[in-house]
Amino acid sequence: MNFRYLTFLVIILIAGAAFSNTKLKKVNITKEISVMLPHDFLPMPDDGIARKYPSTTKPLAVYSSPNGQVDFSVTQKATPFREGDLQMMREFYKAAIIEKFTKVDFIREEISTIKGKDHIVFEFVSTLEETRQGSNLAPVQRYSIIQYAVEGNQVYIFTFHVPFTLKKNWQPTAQEVMNSIKVK
Repeated sequence: MNFRYLTFLVIILIAGAAFSNTKLKKVNITKEISVMLPHDFLPMPDDGIARKYPSTTKPLAVYSSPNGQVDFSVTQKATPFREGDLQMMREFYKAAIIEKFTKVDFIREEISTIKGKDHIVFEFVSTLEETRQGSNLAPVQRYSIIQYAVEGNQVYIFTFHVPFTLKKNWQPTAQEVMNSIKVK
């Protein structure tokens, strides 16, 4: 076997292992919320949050990969719903996701118990196309997991967004992160 070919295979295996073995560290978002995030994720500064997440409700926290392409965020909003309303909420939030994008391919849509707390879980690939006439921008595709958990009169929205081209590398880590969320 050619030495260069063997060296190339070893490099590919090591690179693949590096992606699949992303080390996670515990991050306390608030006194009540913690999550395991990749060790190199950093909090996004307020001006970055304002640019990337323009909304009337500022996220509690946003953490981003060093290159800024992969994000984890937590938002808290008041809700009239209670934890027993998760089935009804799931349909409401699913419709909102479908409305937001040109196309949505759901991988998972379920209610799961994570660290003793029920969450609505949506895992999907979205496509957003520019629809203005004369625009020739390429569609934007993302892989996302969005989870909703109700505590009292608040809903916590947890999101993990990855460019679609990085989905295969990040999907196991995204699932691990989202399964580590703890709401006390």
